[in-house]
Parts: sequence; structure tokens; C-alpha cells
Amino acid sequence: MKKKLYGFVLLFFSSITLFAQNQVTDTVVPKTLNEVIVIGKKTQLYQKQTKPLATVDEYLQQSGKVEMIKRGGYAWEPIINSMATERTVITIDGMRVFGACTDKMDPITSYVEVSNLSEATIASGQSGACHGATIGGSIDLKRNRSAFTNSGWDVSVNSGFESNSNQKIIGSAVNYANSRFYIDTDFMYRDADNYNAGNNQEVLFSQFRKFNIAATSGFSFNENKMLEASIIYDKASDVGYPALPMDVSLAEALITSLKFEYIPKSSKIKNWETKVYYNTITHIMDDTKRPFVPIHMDMPGWSDTYGFYSKAKGVFKSHNFMVDLNSFYNRSVAEMTMYPSDPNESLMFMFTWPDVRTLYNALFLEDNIALNSQSSLRFSASVSNHFNKVANLLGLESLMIFYPNMKESKNRILKSISSNYTFDKDGFQYGFGLAYGERAPSVSEGYGFYLFNSFDRYDYIGNPELRNEKSAEANAFVGYKTKKISAKISSSYFRISDYIVGKPAQNLIPMTIGASGIKIYTALEYATMFNTDLNVEYQLDTNFKWSGQLVYSYGQDYNKENLPFISPLRYSSSLHYRLNKFATEIAVQGNAVQTQYSPFYGEDRTPDYAVLNFASSYSLLIDKSRWNVKAGVDNVLDTYYSTFSDWNNIPRKGRNFFVNISFAFDKASKTK
Repeated sequence: MKKKLYGFVLLFFSSITLFAQNQVTDTVVPKTLNEVIVIGKKTQLYQKQTKPLATVDEYLQQSGKVEMIKRGGYAWEPIINSMATERTVITIDGMRVFGACTDKMDPITSYVEVSNLSEATIASGQSGACHGATIGGSIDLKRNRSAFTNSGWDVSVNSGFESNSNQKIIGSAVNYANSRFYIDTDFMYRDADNYNAGNNQEVLFSQFRKFNIAATSGFSFNENKMLEASIIYDKASDVGYPALPMDVSLAEALITSLKFEYIPKSSKIKNWETKVYYNTITHIMDDTKRPFVPIHMDMPGWSDTYGFYSKAKGVFKSHNFMVDLNSFYNRSVAEMTMYPSDPNESLMFMFTWPDVRTLYNALFLEDNIALNSQSSLRFSASVSNHFNKVANLLGLESLMIFYPNMKESKNRILKSISSNYTFDKDGFQYGFGLAYGERAPSVSEGYGFYLFNSFDRYDYIGNPELRNEKSAEANAFVGYKTKKISAKISSSYFRISDYIVGKPAQNLIPMTIGASGIKIYTALEYATMFNTDLNVEYQLDTNFKWSGQLVYSYGQDYNKENLPFISPLRYSSSLHYRLNKFATEIAVQGNAVQTQYSPFYGEDRTPDYAVLNFASSYSLLIDKSRWNVKAGVDNVLDTYYSTFSDWNNIPRKGRNFFVNISFAFDKASKTK
């Protein structure tokens, strides 16, 4: 009761900092409906964030559209509009990247560090269809890039420590830019032990160690042509997942790209860019460090993706249009080897992803029409070809046990269309839209073979005969904004036909010891989802700012049974104070009781909770360098809690003291 009381009281007297902002544009230009979480440039990062060296996951869940499925200390799976990664698209600078883990231990967000991220664009529903076929929406992680300016060298160092898990963080960035050339480099290293939940309860197998190296370099041929190359190398080792029966000995990613950008002198075409990219992911799961396992096993996985996109943006009279041609080729392979305790017994081997090849080609068109200075219309449409092939004969023969008439390949046509109207005058805003979209089954849904789900404790088998999921969507928002106050409520409704879920199969024996049975992916007639969020912000005076957020979600299938990972009412709020170089913040976040849980999918009732956080920062200039020190306490009251999205009710961190120190050479001081 106390947690509820102080949570809701503080909600009305404080609010969480909202990184999600609408892009500000001239009123005669159509406005985007996408949400943008602004991270900031390297030189501004530590000045704007409550916890500068937090992971990208922690920033994303500030959005009302995004929640995180947590299986360990890091690498959380983002869900958009209550939909997991099968129904969403995650890109890095527009590039498609696919995880290599059948248990989703390697979400795409884990390969980008906040130190090299400028913003995350969150598009709801079919607004994100420009990045690929989606139902729930998309997240595009946009990394920092310098401009062609004579700014010279820029060097910064970041260091941090967290008491809970003894996490050590060290990072650095070295950048150089002139009128023809720039290069941005970034390094980040994290090392953490097991963390403690509330009341000092250790969460075993929650340790991790990882480092990330990224570089982007651009060269300008002349005023309207440039070439840019980029690379990300991310490596994690000894990663524990306490909510799962296995850990990760190695998670490794190499992500590369080459982009050409051209700004025509024509007044109708604003810019044209083409990017080719390649990425390879290696993910190795094992249980060698787990005691008392019934049978040891290894589960390595690999994912290789080749892709490109070419898009042009232009203006013609009142039309702002975009044409985007994009394609990728992906190879996904995963294996499982079981080692019997009796050395005289033979090893057991199978392909859990039987070398599935995916070729995707899409054409996306968008037109933003400025009706007048206050209102605009947005139309978009896409058509794509999605081709799958099982390239491994053993894997194909294994699936043919269940589907004797299946073919080695399958071709699908996917379509989407959307329309939105927006109005903005004298601070008052509103908008509404309708959309339709389709998606193909994922590799796991279509071709997975004995994939153990520790959430509901069933082995899952894919179904290559599944139909495309189809979503009819409606959305709307109303907002009001002045110099002192802004408020916005937005809602979205989805009716998803041929909704893909796993259903128990009778008379089939599971492969995993202790599994409750086997589920085969099938399609329900339909399911419905509704999401709404309210964001309020008030500038009390020059120094104080107050804001708040409320989010409500609802989801059921055609039988009125609850869907999984539907958030209960959640809230977050904070009160900010800033004076010159000093800033402080007190915040609360929490959930109501989860009443819409689904036992069929392994869920149970989660209690309400409220967590209190506090942070302060100070900036100073010493000689020719600028420093920023930020310290605070997460979960001040050491509350023991887990949320609706925590796999197998894994508890979250208890009280955690943190300190982040940023140092950068100040060029302005050098010239004085």
C-alpha cells in the first residue's frame, strides 16, 4: 500500500524526463508521427542524461511504445506496442540485422552503445514499414556522425561504476573532422558480476562482460557527393542468463556498411542515398557452468546478412515524397548437441534452425502532402517478395517428419498501406490514421525444430505451412503545447488475423528433459491489441520542470483469452532542478498489479511495485578540459520486484549506487 501511495503522489508532483520528443519542423512542412528518443552527440551526452552510461535498453524503455523482456543483466528484448521481435523490425542506421540465438539472447539493440548513438526513431505500426514488413512497428538506431566542418580533433573519455554487480565501465571517443573528411571512433567496455535483487538477494548467473568498438568515416568529393564507411565490432563473453537454463560463452557481431549520398542540384530531389551492408553474428550457448543439469548441451547459432537500400527524397509543390528500394539476403543456422552422462552413449545432434535462407525485396513509397500551414496528409504503401529456402538436407528431412508434403522453398508476397491526417494550430494538435500490413512467419515460427521455451516449458516446432499474419490498424493522438506546458495522448488499435501462436500437440514426445510437451506453431483466427499513453510536461519556472507518463495496454485473442506480455498500467515521473552547472532529479516508476496475465503462455500474476530513483550532476571547466560528474541511486528503497516482462519472474536490481565521470578536451578553451 505504501508503494502505491508514494508512487501516485509523486506522479502528480514529479515526472520522469522524457527523451521522446517530436521533431520540430516548419508548419508548412508535413510533420512525422514517429517518436524520437534523443540521445545526443558525444559532446552533449553526459549533459542531457540522468545516467549517461546506461545501456540502450534502459533509454528505450522510457518510451510509452516500448517495453523490455528481461532474461539477464543486459541484452533485453524490446517489444513495441506489446509485440515481440517477430512482429517488429529493429535496424541500425537502416540496416537489417538478425540475431543468431533461438532463445533471443542477442537482440539487435545489444550491438549499439549509447556512447555512439545519436537518436532512436520509434515508429508505431505501419509507420515503420519503410524498414521492412512489420505489424507492431520499428526502431531505427541512428549512430553519431560528424559533419564536414573544420572542427579538428575531439577527444573524450567516459568512466563509470555501479555498486550493485560491481559493474566497471570505461569508454573513449576520438573524432576528427574538416571540410572534406571526418572520422568518428568509439570504444566501450563493461564488466559486471552477479547483481543483487532487493533485500540483498543475489541473482546467480547474471554476470556479463562485453566490449564494443565502432568507427564511421566520411569523405566528401564535392559539395553534393559523399562516401561513408562504417563498422561495428561487438563481443560479449561469460554472459549469464538467470531466467534461462543456459548461458552464453560467446556473442560476437561484425556489422559493416558503405554508403554513397548525392544531393542533386535539382530543386525537386532533395537527396539520394544508397547503402550496401554486411553483418555476421555468432552466438554460442552452453550450460557447462550450470550445476545439476540432467544432460549437458551446446547450442551455437550463426546469422549472416547481405543487404542494400537505395532511397530518394524530394519535394514537388506541396508534396514531400520518398521512394525506397531495399533488399537483404539472410542465412540462419542453429545446432544443438546433447552430451549423455554415460560416455558409452552416442551424442545427440540436430539442427534447430536448418540453414534457412531468406531473400527479401521491397519497394516502399511515401508522400507527405501539406494541405495548408496547419494540416497535412501522409500516405505510404509497400509491396515485397519474401522467399525462404531450407538449404540443409538433414534439417529438411527432420521437418518432413511432421510435414511430409513440405517443399524446400516457399515464396510470399507481403503488402502494406497506411494513411494519416495531422492538424497543428496555436499549440493544439490532433491526428488519426488507418493502416494495413502483413508479415511472414519468422525463421523459428516457420522452420524451428524442438526449440525449448523455458517460459511455458514447451518444446516448439515450426510450421512452414503458416499463412501471412495480417494487421488492420487504427491510431489517433491529441496534444497541446505552449512554452510552459505540453500534453499528448496517443492510442493505437490492432486487429491481427491469422495470429501466430504455439498450440499443444497431442501424442508427441518432447526432446527437452522436464518439458511439459510440444507446441506447434499455428494460426488463431484473430487477436486484438490496444495501447494508449499519456505524456505531460510542465515548466514550473526557470529551474524546475515537472512531467509524467501513463501507459495502458490490452490484448486478447478471438476466444477472449489474454495474450502474453501485455503491460499493466505503468507510470513514471520525476522532478528536475537545474541551476547553472548543477542539476538534480528525483523520479519514480512503477506498475499496477498485472491482472491480464496468460497462464496458457506461462505467465502468472505479478504484484504492483514502485521504485524511487535519485541523481545529481555537476559540470566544470578545468584549464583546457571540461568535466561532468553524475552520481545517483537507483531503487533507493531497495524494493524487491519483478515486472510482467521479466522472464520466469526474474527479479530486477535492488539498491544501486552509480557514478559516471566524463572528460573531454575543450577546443574553445584552447583558442582563448
